[in-house]
Amino acid sequence: MDVMTALLPMAAQVCPKAPPGAVGPTNEITSYVLWGVIVLFGLGIVIAIGAIIAGRVFSLPHASKVGVISVVVVFACAIAYLVLPGMLNGILGKGCI
Repeated sequence: MDVMTALLPMAAQVCPKAPPGAVGPTNEITSYVLWGVIVLFGLGIVIAIGAIIAGRVFSLPHASKVGVISVVVVFACAIAYLVLPGMLNGILGKGCI
């Protein structure tokens, strides 16, 4: 048991690092994905508002209900988009073993 307690502080100091030259492309891909998600949020809101308006204009109550539900879902996803990375960072820390 003494060996495990002696090795534990050394293992806690080991942190994963990206290979040389991988940081730039990884950051670029991540930024494209983040912007894509933001665009999808905007597109979802526009489509949801269009469903609400079309439902009201053409007397389609189900389309209006789906539009309202879509707005709520997009806003819930946007909140999760902001909150979940912070929660994961708090739980996992900096990724050190």
